[in-house]
Amino acid sequence: MRTTPLAKSSEIERKWYVIDATDVSLGRLSAAVATILRGKNKPQYTPNVDTGDNVIIINAAKLKLTGKKATDKIYYRHSDYRGGIKATPAGELLANNPVRLVELSVKGMLPKNSLGHQEFLKMHVYAGAEHKHEAQKPEELDINKLI
Repeated sequence: MRTTPLAKSSEIERKWYVIDATDVSLGRLSAAVATILRGKNKPQYTPNVDTGDNVIIINAAKLKLTGKKATDKIYYRHSDYRGGIKATPAGELLANNPVRLVELSVKGMLPKNSLGHQEFLKMHVYAGAEHKHEAQKPEELDINKLI
């Protein structure tokens, strides 16, 4: 009888990828990054094991929002006090804190459990072109080939 091979966390080989977000739409970037973080681009993907790779996103301030998302897409947060809801349009968030915009988008595409949190911690987002992970020898990745 043949069994399906399941990945074990000790056998997983993790790579580091650099993705340049210049002139890439937010949704395409987030979907590609979530796929890599989950490990769905690997043949040994197992849903209950973190098989994903580490991702570095640079130039997050230069990504683009298509359509009217800059004004119509609203991100909400609440202070837990009455009347403490705050609303921020996506265009304003992109101008003020592009790292937070990318993090919110990718986090929404990951599982809502401890495995999703573990996968989310492998993502590093930078607004500019510089990052501090040169020692890991990351590979350049073109997300147009993934999607």
